[in-house]
Amino acid sequence: MIEYTTDISRITEDMLEGFFVYWPNPPSAHAHLRILKCAYIAWVAIDTSSNKVVGFINAVSDGVFAAYIPLLEVLPEYQNKGIGKALVSRMLESLKNLYMVDLLCDDDMQDYYAKFGMRKGTGSFIRNHSRQNCM
Repeated sequence: MIEYTTDISRITEDMLEGFFVYWPNPPSAHAHLRILKCAYIAWVAIDTSSNKVVGFINAVSDGVFAAYIPLLEVLPEYQNKGIGKALVSRMLESLKNLYMVDLLCDDDMQDYYAKFGMRKGTGSFIRNHSRQNCM
């Protein structure tokens, strides 16, 4: 069974193995846990049979006007089971009191987010790949 929670205090580093599969310089489990704990809101999906986090989404926000969703990940073996959809839906519900919720993604993912009422847009960004692992 998959349990969804925002209670990050229950999450440990050993529950976070296997994420960032295709990243060339991924964050460690320690950095990943810090990312979740420092988020304005973080939702995690836990497989209760293995006590393992199998998906997560986080948001950073001022809590008044705007939020940004930087990460949504589901472990490869758990993809296409509705976990990502459940995480996005829960996050958007959590942020519904804000004026704007932004998310940057690759072109091939824009149709996925459109299903949640998000619109395609343009933006600008900087990526410091040497810091991708949070070190």
